[in-house]
Amino acid sequence: MFQTLYSCFWWERLWLPANLTWADLEDRDGRVYAKASDLYVTLPLAFLFLVVRHLFETYVATPLAGLLNVKEKIRLKAAPNAVLEKFYAATTKHPKQADVEMLSKKSGCTVRQVERWFRRRRNQDRPSLLKKFREARVTLAPVWARPVHGEGVCGLWGAEGPQDTWVDTREGLEPPQGGCPSSPLALQSMLPSQYWYYMIELSFYWSLLFSIASDVKRKDFKEQIIHHVATIILISFSWFANYIRAGTLIMALHDSSDYLLESAKMFNYAGWRNTCNNIFIIFAAVFIITRLVILPFWIMHCTVVYPLDLYPPFFGYYFFNFMMVVLQSLHIFWAYLIIRMAQNPPPPFPPQVVEDERSDREETDNSEEEEEAAKNGPLSNGHPILNNNHRKTD
Repeated sequence: MFQTLYSCFWWERLWLPANLTWADLEDRDGRVYAKASDLYVTLPLAFLFLVVRHLFETYVATPLAGLLNVKEKIRLKAAPNAVLEKFYAATTKHPKQADVEMLSKKSGCTVRQVERWFRRRRNQDRPSLLKKFREARVTLAPVWARPVHGEGVCGLWGAEGPQDTWVDTREGLEPPQGGCPSSPLALQSMLPSQYWYYMIELSFYWSLLFSIASDVKRKDFKEQIIHHVATIILISFSWFANYIRAGTLIMALHDSSDYLLESAKMFNYAGWRNTCNNIFIIFAAVFIITRLVILPFWIMHCTVVYPLDLYPPFFGYYFFNFMMVVLQSLHIFWAYLIIRMAQNPPPPFPPQVVEDERSDREETDNSEEEEEAAKNGPLSNGHPILNNNHRKTD
């Protein structure tokens, strides 16, 4: 039964166009082609990434945070209270007013004390500034392999053809001279640098998926999971179906803005507001240009329209482009958040760091005085200031 399922999954008509078989993608005449079995190495590499990440956080990111004066806010801990803790863990972290009044009676605390307890308890669960800084540093991990990335991407420049793939993306699907026109994916051999580019990128996204539960949890947590899964599927499929050139272009476009975002986060946590804002402006421009212009109107146009001139559509064609649409939908969602961040900073722009729309606003104990001021007017040493414009009446 297993063998039957295996044969059905790897049926050539599912993943390859007509007149192309897996035998056509076997190594020959000094040419090396991508193989599905190569992807097995990405799983142990992903766990190696996690080990390196731990060492990097401990021995590099933490000392660097100290040098950049990344300071933690002092958070007051919530006093132990079994009734409130049970409600916090089992029901909700944000009780409604009716729940607060009910908990006040059960716990013997005042309504104000219950509200303060939940605020402090939520603050205890929020990731520290140091954790956010270290995570931003670790997300820059693929930059360690930047020489490999650069060689893999530059390998597309004039590779095996009169045109180069960066100028005409059709070259990403064209066979070299002598290739079978009805089988454009065949005979596109692989460069060693492209092999490592794929293995490092795929391993890194596997490691992100494995660690997402322990990383800083943002409002787009579900979208992040969908993004990681879609990216892993796209990278894997483009590898064993030999869409290497198109896959390399797509990964390069994503990398170009990811580094800028994580760098902006680091300077934000370090308090370098002007540097953070300047990098964020560059990031927003690069993100919109690469993911909302180049990717859909250049690369996706090539993967959707041009293949139909070479062979009839097949399952792999629909599958690949469907996953590209999923990825592009996430790009539109994140672009909306980026535009919101760019449009809503305090004037004049940019006087201070733009707030990440994906993050929950941090509640501090200083907010207690602000709430009292909103209810009772300005406070002086914790007491309301009398309004001297009106006479006191008995």
